[in-house]
Amino acid sequence: MTQPKDIEIAQQTKLRKISEIAETAGLTEDEIEPYGRYKGKIDLPLTGKRQSGKLVLVTSINPTPAGEGKTTVTIGLGDGLRKIGKRAVLALREPSLGPVMGMKGGATGGGYAQVAPMEDINLHFNGDFHALTTANNTLAALIDNHIQQGNELHIDPRRISFHRVLDINDRALRNTVIGMGGPTSGMPREDHFDITVASELMAILCLATDLHDLKTRINRIVVAENYDRQPVTVADLQVGGAIALLLKEAIKPNLVQTLEGTPAIIHGGPFANIAHGCNSVLATRTALQLGEYAVTEAGFGADLGAEKFLDIKVPVLGKTPDAVVLVSTVRALKLNGGQALADLTTPNLDALQKGLANLGKHIESMQRYQVPVVVAINAFTSDTSEEIKLIQDYCQQFNVEALEADEWAHGGDGTTELAHAVVRAAQQPTDFKPLYDADDDIVTKATKIVTTIYGGRGVVLEPHAKVQLRRYAKRGWDKLPVCMAKTQYSLTDRPKQLGAPKDFDIHIRAFEPRLGAGFMVALTGSILTMPGLPKHPAALDMAITDDGKISGIF
Repeated sequence: MTQPKDIEIAQQTKLRKISEIAETAGLTEDEIEPYGRYKGKIDLPLTGKRQSGKLVLVTSINPTPAGEGKTTVTIGLGDGLRKIGKRAVLALREPSLGPVMGMKGGATGGGYAQVAPMEDINLHFNGDFHALTTANNTLAALIDNHIQQGNELHIDPRRISFHRVLDINDRALRNTVIGMGGPTSGMPREDHFDITVASELMAILCLATDLHDLKTRINRIVVAENYDRQPVTVADLQVGGAIALLLKEAIKPNLVQTLEGTPAIIHGGPFANIAHGCNSVLATRTALQLGEYAVTEAGFGADLGAEKFLDIKVPVLGKTPDAVVLVSTVRALKLNGGQALADLTTPNLDALQKGLANLGKHIESMQRYQVPVVVAINAFTSDTSEEIKLIQDYCQQFNVEALEADEWAHGGDGTTELAHAVVRAAQQPTDFKPLYDADDDIVTKATKIVTTIYGGRGVVLEPHAKVQLRRYAKRGWDKLPVCMAKTQYSLTDRPKQLGAPKDFDIHIRAFEPRLGAGFMVALTGSILTMPGLPKHPAALDMAITDDGKISGIF
């Protein structure tokens, strides 16, 4: 019998009212603000005595077109921990409409391991991304208006670094000209659009510890340079309060549920290839307060999201992971080993053996932080027992348990063995070691990321990046944490270079200071901050009936 589609499973599941989920999570009636029957926002700070749970970070090998199912495993693990009697709370990222309508489709898990209501989470979820888009573009409008109304700050229109955003993939807006139409329409200048999830405001929302911190970070945003090449900030424009108030609801974490009723806090959603890729500090802290185990994820592979979680988010969060779960699949490893995408359902131990190097590099990278690692082999029906055993035997050389996770077909029942392994790992002592020292300069930090996490030789700065770095050093910005903007598909900056390459350099073409977020973005290779839609976008398969029933979102 064929399993129903993800959306059909979600629509057939009877959800519990959000008030019941809040009670399950340990929230009082005053701490939850219902957004309809099945969604809510958590009113922080939480009152009363709260426990501090174990933190489990879920990451993966480099993603492939074959799919790894990291979010599905994360959700299934949360359900599995509940199955074995542990009080688990999930902390996930919100889906962006760009991938939902583009290549990926929905981003709420799959099969019987989903968060719900999946349609609402995938579409406009509680208005958070709309608020971020509006706040961002309000600031952009205020910058241009300042120039139009006399330009008291002497902003150089050629050196405005703050971009407009849109939460959809639209390559036509990557580079554009605004202000056309004469003197009353503003000063003509070149402008750029980023996708909302790559914006500094998204990063700020995800790293802010409270409303006061949010306002402080917004005021630190560098929006431009003046004619004397000095930075201009939001504080200089005196509009920080206006931008912050547009985010007064968006800063509150959202509460939903898995199909099995596990509380799930979903908040924020930066991309890990062009931003820091983690859900909000507030969501993770809340999950730690409410759960015996807080299970969270970081975007894309361990080389991106997990590294940024550990080096950018952890210092703000104030809590290091007690265990890291590294998601892998037989299919993805065979692709990394040279097997063709169309042939991945065919058993091939030779290709799998070659592809294991990618898994091994990520295991070594995570163990570098001295945190216990567990490998989750996300199950597919084409997997063979010999292929599974090969992965498990390979992981033994790292002293790492590798267990099958069959959450897609069986929900929490398919992850109980993985859950037991995670509990064992989280009980081991940890001695967390950051990758770099706070006082290291930016090139040193970037080099440590490349040599230790990617397995490469080092970084090569293009001329423009060198000029930028000299200027930023004079301003005292040369000690910021580094947020590498790099392709997710490879450990290198070349998307098609799979496996575990060696003797390569990462080419940094430009730096973008994000003083509000508190890091420096390093743009590598040909990475884009506004993706494009594929030839067959997921939107082509979506529909809604006259009575409001949605189809096509997974």
